[in-house]
This record gives sequence, structure tokens and C-alpha cells, in this order.
Amino acid sequence: MSDKRFFRRTGGVFSHTSALLGVGLLGALSGCNSVGTDRSMQALSSETVALMAEKGVTPHSPMLIRAYKKESELEVWKMRPDGTYVHLKTFPICRWSGQLGPKRREGDRQSPEGFYTITPAQMNPNSAYYLSFNVGYPNAYDRAHGATGGAVMVHGVCSSAGCFSMTDRQIAEIYAMARESFAGGQRSIQMQALPFHLNPTNLAKFRLDPNMPFWKELKKGVDHFEATHHEVNVGVCGGHYVFGVKSAAGQPLDPEAPCPALAASEPDVEAQVAQRERSDEAQVAALVKQGERPIRLVYKDGGQHPTFANITEHEVGRADALTPPVEVALDGGQGVKARTAPLAVATKMAPDPSQAQPAQSQSIVAQTKPPASASTARHATAPAPVGKIGTAPKPPEKPTAAAKPLVEPKKVARAEPRSDDR
Repeated sequence: MSDKRFFRRTGGVFSHTSALLGVGLLGALSGCNSVGTDRSMQALSSETVALMAEKGVTPHSPMLIRAYKKESELEVWKMRPDGTYVHLKTFPICRWSGQLGPKRREGDRQSPEGFYTITPAQMNPNSAYYLSFNVGYPNAYDRAHGATGGAVMVHGVCSSAGCFSMTDRQIAEIYAMARESFAGGQRSIQMQALPFHLNPTNLAKFRLDPNMPFWKELKKGVDHFEATHHEVNVGVCGGHYVFGVKSAAGQPLDPEAPCPALAASEPDVEAQVAQRERSDEAQVAALVKQGERPIRLVYKDGGQHPTFANITEHEVGRADALTPPVEVALDGGQGVKARTAPLAVATKMAPDPSQAQPAQSQSIVAQTKPPASASTARHATAPAPVGKIGTAPKPPEKPTAAAKPLVEPKKVARAEPRSDDR
């Protein structure tokens, strides 16, 4: 969702805010009126400060954010004195929009996926959505793939057209944690925006989803983080994410040019990552052998955490679109009883095919290749071979998808319109 007030500024209050934060890089930060100042300077709760002490971190310790669309969760991690990050708190996401998969263009209502960077200049104390910060879309990877749009936020008000939307109380706490981390000297916060937890169960379930080659790239970055709990070193070359590597010759990586010879920055970490990949591949193969069916989830327009169903303490944007996603079988429905939701429902609810990430030859399982395009050709040349995880039956030439709703739809209550400035 585009926050139209992101670059509005007023000199006097802006200077006051910069002094309070103690961060010189806040020169590009939006100015704030008295209401914005009060909101943006709210203190961390005593409970959160106590939790930080319990985890061995402080309010000024650097932080890292991980967001998961399918599970509708946003995690905040904080850095310990030894440089490793520890999970501090998980916030249920009040609203995200679009489908699973990356954001490609302005107006597609997609909440993005990828590795993003948040700087002090992206913090907006005078947001029309209570408080907000820009996640940094489009990043180098997005731009290499021709992605358009911008001003994608984590914000309050629980209404999304491409953002990660929280309640006002939640964003006040998340904003305060980021503010204190910047005040402690952190120059940028890494945000890992993911489709779901990239564990063996989800890898098996979504193995035939056309976005899986892209998700496998993200998983390499996730594996680096899980192996070390250090912030991930992210690069982009040849239209691909690369993690924990550097150019062997020392030249900078070009997001659109072919990847040069790459060398691991920390070979021991690469060994740990490789071990994690082998373990996950074995677990996925076992799940497939046990009969885990390949599926795709199709949303009407995003989702929210179950915590927010049937409550009236906030207003939910586009509550009518918050129906459970349709589960589409990608194995042709062979050996499966008739589903309650016909294929026509899934077809009607599916996103515009032009927005979808094309399948690639490096798919997580063997599958039929789509017609080649310029974007597909660029994306199909990986900087290094990508191993296959598991196997699955080859779909027939003309598969017929079977669909079902995951759960019965829940009624989402609306509250009276808020008085907040939006």
C-alpha cells in the first residue's frame, strides 16, 4: 500500500525527532506533527524490556525482521553481544494482500517476498496508517526482473493493498524497537519476507507450485540464517539471489549481468548450509513417498492471522476478501474424492497469469517446462546448480485441478470507522 505522505516533512519537529533518536542518517525521514511525534516516541513496554533482558539483549541491540505470509506472522529478532540473533517476539499479522509469490508490478496488490533493507530514512513517524516504515521494495533482485512500484510498508490500521499491516498497538511496539535499534547505532535492519516457513513439510506440499524455483533461492538465504543466526550477506547477480559469497576477483556483483566466479565468504558456514539442504531434501523425499500431495493455495486477496477473526476491536480492510484460500491439487486429483470447490472457483480466484512467476527447469521436482520468455531465460541460468528435493508423479498433459477450502469461512466482524488520520 502506498503511503502518500511518506516524503512530507516539516523542519522544526523533524530536527527534534532526529536529536531524540540520535541517528544522523535520519535526514531523509519524514517530518511529523505533534500527534506523529507522540506516536513515534512511545516507550517500549516494561514487559518487552523484561523479555529483552531475559534473552540477553537490550533495546539498543540491533534487530532483524522475518515475515511469513501463509502463517501471517512477523518475527522480531535481536542481536546478542556475541553477534548472533535470538528470537524475541512473534506478532500476528493483521492483514496482508495478494497471493503467495513475489510482487511484480505496481497495483498487483502483492505483499513482496525477498530480502529487504530498512534504514532510518525509511521510518515514517507521520504515516497516514498510524506509524510505518518502508520495507525497501523494489530491491536489486526485484529491479533486475523489471518489478515496478514502491512505498511498500509495514504499518498499522489493518488494511493492505500490498503491505504488511498490523494493528496500531502492534506497529507502535515494532516501530519503537526499530527506533531504539537505530538509536543504538544500527545502520540498517534486514527484513526477510517469506511465503511461509521454508521447512520440509511446506517444501513437499508446494513442490509443484510455479513459484518454487524462486522460493528455493530464498531458502538458501534462510538456511544461512538458520545455520548461524547471523545477519545474512545478500547479493544479486544474473537475476538471482546469492548468499554468503563474494566475487573471486573482487569486482562488485551486477544484478543483471551473469554471475562471475564466486567464492564462499565463510566455507565452514557453506558446509553447514549444505548439510541442512541434504537433510531437508531427505525429509521432503520421505514425505512425498508417504503420499504428501502437491498443492497450490489460491487466495481471494491475502489473509490475516486467525487471532483477528471474529473480533470487533479494529476495522479490517476488505474484510469481504478474507475467505479461506482454496487448495488446488497439482497432481491432477488422481485417486482423490470430489472436492467441494470446483476448478472454476480456483480459476476465477487465481491471479492474472501474466503476474505469475514462470516455472523453471530448476524446479524442486520434475515438471513440464513452460514456453520460454526473456525473463524466464534470464532466471533459468543459475549461478550454481540447484539440487532437486524429492520426486513426484509427472502430471498428465491436461491435468484437472481439484480444489477445496482449507476450513469453513469465518465471519470477520467490522468495527465502526476509526477516527485515525489515514
